[in-house]
Amino acid sequence: MAELEKAFLEIEGGERVPCLYNPETIVVGRRNNWVSNPMPGQGVPTLRYAGANSGWLKVDLVFDTTTVGTAVTEHTGKIVGLMDVDPGLPGADETTANVRPPTVTFHWGDLHSFKAVIQGLRLSFTYFSSTGTPLRANMELELRQYEPSQAFGPQNPTSGTPKPHRVHRVQPGETLDRISARYYGDSTRWRLLAQANGLEDPLAVRPGTMLTVPRLEGS
Repeated sequence: MAELEKAFLEIEGGERVPCLYNPETIVVGRRNNWVSNPMPGQGVPTLRYAGANSGWLKVDLVFDTTTVGTAVTEHTGKIVGLMDVDPGLPGADETTANVRPPTVTFHWGDLHSFKAVIQGLRLSFTYFSSTGTPLRANMELELRQYEPSQAFGPQNPTSGTPKPHRVHRVQPGETLDRISARYYGDSTRWRLLAQANGLEDPLAVRPGTMLTVPRLEGS
């Protein structure tokens, strides 16, 4: 059985920030500028091309550390920190204010985004331990194209990418075989769920855990 590809952010310099759960949807967009010069007494004018804007990529990420009990901010904080200025980047010069945050590239299997910067993010903590430790979070991440790129050029942006994976929140009393029966109509496929989520003990799945549910070929 093929190993499940995990999405990750590659930071300028080569460091990787892995995504705990693969996203269900990735949205990519671009916009061109067109201007018109209407004249009194004349009809609709011909548009004139006035240049292109940078592309953007939006992706929603899920972070969950309920199985280990550590603060989920250990993971989310790395991404939030990528919005801060990094004076150690090549060409940085604080005396001339020539400093910036690092660039990032989103990778998932055969999908590789343009080199980008984090334009914005929205982080929601959705579950806490009894002591107030955040254990689960959702992040809406927006990347902005940093330089010219053919990452989403002539080819279909989704060609060659893995099929998107669903995410399931374990309910009290649920087991992997029951979840397998729900999504695949076959309880014996629980091993696929165990491998996709790195579960050594498939019987010890805590309620509230977020599981990646891979789609089968043809589904």
